[in-house]
Amino acid sequence: MRTVLLTLGFVAALVGAPAKLVAFETQATSAFVLDHSTGTVLLSKDADVPLPPASMSKLMTLYVAFEAVRDGRLKMDDTLRVSEHAMSYGGSTMFLQAGERVKVSDLITGIIVLSGNDACAVIAEALSPDGTEAGFSRFMTERAKKLGMTHSTFANSNGWPNPRHRMSMRDLAILGGRIIDDFPEFYTMFSQKEFLFDEKESQNRFNRNPLLGLGIGADGLKTGHTQEAGYGLVGSVAQGSRRIIFVISGLQTEQARAREAEAITNWAFRQFTTAQLLQEGQVVAEADVWMGETTRVALTAGKALNTLVPSGSDGKVDAEVVYSGPLRAPVTAGDTVGTLIIRPEGLAATEVPLVAATSVAQGGVMVRLKTASRKVMKKLLAEAEGAL
Repeated sequence: MRTVLLTLGFVAALVGAPAKLVAFETQATSAFVLDHSTGTVLLSKDADVPLPPASMSKLMTLYVAFEAVRDGRLKMDDTLRVSEHAMSYGGSTMFLQAGERVKVSDLITGIIVLSGNDACAVIAEALSPDGTEAGFSRFMTERAKKLGMTHSTFANSNGWPNPRHRMSMRDLAILGGRIIDDFPEFYTMFSQKEFLFDEKESQNRFNRNPLLGLGIGADGLKTGHTQEAGYGLVGSVAQGSRRIIFVISGLQTEQARAREAEAITNWAFRQFTTAQLLQEGQVVAEADVWMGETTRVALTAGKALNTLVPSGSDGKVDAEVVYSGPLRAPVTAGDTVGTLIIRPEGLAATEVPLVAATSVAQGGVMVRLKTASRKVMKKLLAEAEGAL
């Protein structure tokens, strides 16, 4: 394994910000903050611990529903029948009645805005492999694993308290990011502030997301609350070219959740700025090549690299190139042959694949003889030094 230490220079997008990073001390029992635009983790507190997610887990039901609409298994103007089981749910509901039929578009809106437990069950029974909410929950658990959510297990469609229903804060952030990226045509629904489904049942019509009305770029995603889980939020905020996704859980009151969510947003956008570390095709380092027509090959990131750095940084960031070397010829241009590890101050390290900038053919007979001779000579010199 070969290692090359280096310092990368950059020009930050923001000038005159605080010179020293101030860590955020969250009041949440578990939290995860991600800069979605660069993939930089800004804060992680017990983020991989499976916890009761309450209604935040409804995002998984929505993701599966969006997939079904996209592939034609559901249509937004389809109507689905409400079962006795769906109607039996308490908590946040759309006040659905057994036997009535409800449009898919209303059910999805009711889940997003009203956090309808009953609406989730209707969707679950319609899409379940065996027609039951339990079967849908098993399907969601397997689907979540394929999405990279390794600490999620679902026992129902809506987050109703159950000891087997668990998600980590990192998994919730992954899920939020996938909804944003995979379903932009549906994501605008998450910023809807009010939905009056039934004028006779108007007490549950407002979106509980405390950031939506603040004018700070918040446009999603989902609140949650149970006695066991406390108050939580999967939030998403876009400002300029940046978007952050954060997950907090375990707050004691709605007011505490609102304060924490706004404070995290302010901290994430004011304490960090975007920096371009590498331009496309820029050479980062060189790697030794064994038995090639040339003895070295340039390594470069395959595309321009943007990352986050603390605001007011000095324009430099420590980095490290790691590769298994020397590389054995032939080497093909574009092959991933190493890793660039970037370590901005106060942030988790980021790993970026490095590729060979050019091809290196295997050397001819003379090259191989010359290389073999050098190897033999090096061994003889080492043995001679050891005998002294």
